[in-house]
Amino acid sequence: MYITGSLINSYFICPRKTWLFAHQLSPDPDWELLELGRLITEETYKRDKKELSGEGMKIDVLKREDGDIVVGEIKKSSKGLKAAKMQLLFYLYKLKKQGVNLKGEILIPKEKKKIKVELTPELESELKKTFTSIREIILQDKPPEPVKTKFCNHCAYKEFCWER
Repeated sequence: MYITGSLINSYFICPRKTWLFAHQLSPDPDWELLELGRLITEETYKRDKKELSGEGMKIDVLKREDGDIVVGEIKKSSKGLKAAKMQLLFYLYKLKKQGVNLKGEILIPKEKKKIKVELTPELESELKKTFTSIREIILQDKPPEPVKTKFCNHCAYKEFCWER
């Protein structure tokens, strides 16, 4: 399996979620918080170009700002900011590999936040280490044991971990 932006995001939330997602064990697509995330993406930033897809990428927004093209990742809250940042850095990395150097921005409409993100050599190195860790998790025969975190209560995969 190749690495995707969603796998990068899930890794920084929960390695077990990464394994479940990579092994195509999908949560209920009608789960209310997943629907809310889709609605926020659809209903915000309507003037900007939406959803550009590429191999392993589903970019929420492309917009022009101060003469530059900016890749935007829309999130419903800043709760998983590290995961969102790494997901966006993954998109910037993939685009860079294709010869396109862009800047990014995490957009959190409910909080009226815009967080600038730029791929640096240090962050690129961290991303490459993340690729290795994700591959190691995916190759395991079974998912890592669940570990209770602040994300568990609102996770679409909660039933795979805690409701047995």
